[in-house]
Amino acid sequence: MRIILIEDQKALASIIKKGLQEEGYSVDAAYDGEEGLYLAENMPADVIILDIMLPKIDGIKILETIRKKGIKTPVLLLTAKDTTLDKIKGLDTGADDYLTKPFEFGELLARIRSLLRRGKDVKSPVITIEDLEINTASHTVKRGGKEIFLSAKEDSLLEYLA
Repeated sequence: MRIILIEDQKALASIIKKGLQEEGYSVDAAYDGEEGLYLAENMPADVIILDIMLPKIDGIKILETIRKKGIKTPVLLLTAKDTTLDKIKGLDTGADDYLTKPFEFGELLARIRSLLRRGKDVKSPVITIEDLEINTASHTVKRGGKEIFLSAKEDSLLEYLA
């Protein structure tokens, strides 16, 4: 199972990443909003753990962007913002769960397991065939890591055939 962790506090991110890896998860980490948005849009994942207060692009904007692009990966907001209004905003923007800092690692794991159970029917927007990567959410195609620009008709046909 692959998790994207977007957290600007490097010490906390390191602890979370190490703990998740010890539990058998593969973790890609980003430490600011730009890196995080890139990973969320381009790396297939089973869960995204997303801090709200990030440099460059805040977590709510990242969440809005990926949801508008049709990326349905379950998102767990992990943040120090703990008011009811903050929670409502995060969940209404498209988050699947909300965990406030500080937290117990066991609770984080339980919430991830819950998201994975709910997300079993959610297909990844990325189809990979050898070195060909088709992102059905962002309508991008890469071969060997290089982007290939297709017309809308070509893109639809490729998605259908894949």
